[in-house]
Amino acid sequence: MSQPRLLVVGGSGFIGRHVVSRAGAMNWDVTCLSLNTRQLPKGVSSVVADLSDRTALNASLADARFDYVVNCGGYIDHTLFKSGGRKLLESHFDGLMNLVEILDRSTLKSFVNIGSSDEYGSGLAPQAESLREAPISPYSLGKTAATHFLQMLHRTEALPTTTLRLFLTYGPGQSENRFIPQIIRGCLKDVPFPVSGGQQLRDFCFIDDTIRAIFMTLESAKARGEVLNIASGQPITIREMIENVRRMVGRGQPQFGQLAYRPGENMALYADISRAKALLGWTPEVDISEGLKRTLSWMESQK
Repeated sequence: MSQPRLLVVGGSGFIGRHVVSRAGAMNWDVTCLSLNTRQLPKGVSSVVADLSDRTALNASLADARFDYVVNCGGYIDHTLFKSGGRKLLESHFDGLMNLVEILDRSTLKSFVNIGSSDEYGSGLAPQAESLREAPISPYSLGKTAATHFLQMLHRTEALPTTTLRLFLTYGPGQSENRFIPQIIRGCLKDVPFPVSGGQQLRDFCFIDDTIRAIFMTLESAKARGEVLNIASGQPITIREMIENVRRMVGRGQPQFGQLAYRPGENMALYADISRAKALLGWTPEVDISEGLKRTLSWMESQK
């Protein structure tokens, strides 16, 4: 039997690298498409291209065929439209259209698109997939447009696609400009650092659970055409998370209330994960305590 051929878009990013690593361990034939080739394991084919550049993308993927695609492309940025948000829309939506146009669909079994809980905007918690989206930034609008575009293609052209709406995935290897690594680093330094009042309710999912969900989705016929929340399903306040990190590290001086809440920020963003449980048979396995321990251990090992 031939090796499954997997294309990971954004394979040099946090989630993408974990997808690449897991597929490599399963002896899959892996190709990473990204803007750079940093931190890629040996044996992974690399394509350096910008999704928004259709000509370059077409040249890079000419004659390529894949069984599976995981699209982790794009980046989290809450910039307003007037401050440069058009680039975010182009990255998350125009780039996806380019990719779908260029892909050879003759061998494609599953296309998993990584969405975002930000698509729900100010929707009431717990957010379920049936809730109408209400994006509050160009980033979340681009993600929402991508979700509807792929669902349309599933309905009209039988594209075997699933969107996984990730809530706050965290774990070893995450960039230090993300929330949990920032808090851990701040506590390790034991100097005052600004944080919000921390009353927001959020939903954190450990990276290993997210990666399991991605691979279960690739193999699930029931998931085609669906949108699935991937999260812990357990709300926790930002303040409680910060306090958990401070207790685990044994020190830290977070300055609560020094940062303002984002304009339009949803103060309760946590998931209903019953659909993922029903269709995939997936449930999160790593709780907050264990996930933070593993993340802290990894960050301390990077000193």
